[in-house]
Amino acid sequence: MVRVFLLLVAAQVVLAALALIDCLSAEKHQVRAMPRAVWVPVLLLVPLIGPIAWFLAGRPAPARGGPRPAPRRPSAPDDDPDFLKSIADSARREDEEMFRRWEDDLRRREQDLRRERDPGPAAGGQRNPHDPDRADTPDRHTDPDQTA
Repeated sequence: MVRVFLLLVAAQVVLAALALIDCLSAEKHQVRAMPRAVWVPVLLLVPLIGPIAWFLAGRPAPARGGPRPAPRRPSAPDDDPDFLKSIADSARREDEEMFRRWEDDLRRREQDLRRERDPGPAAGGQRNPHDPDRADTPDRHTDPDQTA
């Protein structure tokens, strides 16, 4: 008999909690039969009958075939398509800027290497005789492991 009583008490507590949460989360104009300020004490003080009355008489009625409310805007930023698009656009612009800087740096380095290899007419058109890239001299870099 004690088990049945504990089961009924647990069911009443769960039912009261669900009814109270539903009552407090309903819009003020949607609560039926009594004002919300009256429903809360009824739900808390009248066991089993209070929550059952809330679900039968006080709960907002479901809309049947009437005009549907306008869809709500996403509540979290990661659910908002406009926000996600702005992030994607921002990332794309940053990537393009980074690639442009890399290309500029690569062009500058290539120009510097060309100037070092071929000084041009400013240096009299003569190459450095100790330059390892000269075509008329053998490769001066030898492997230290190979001894003659």
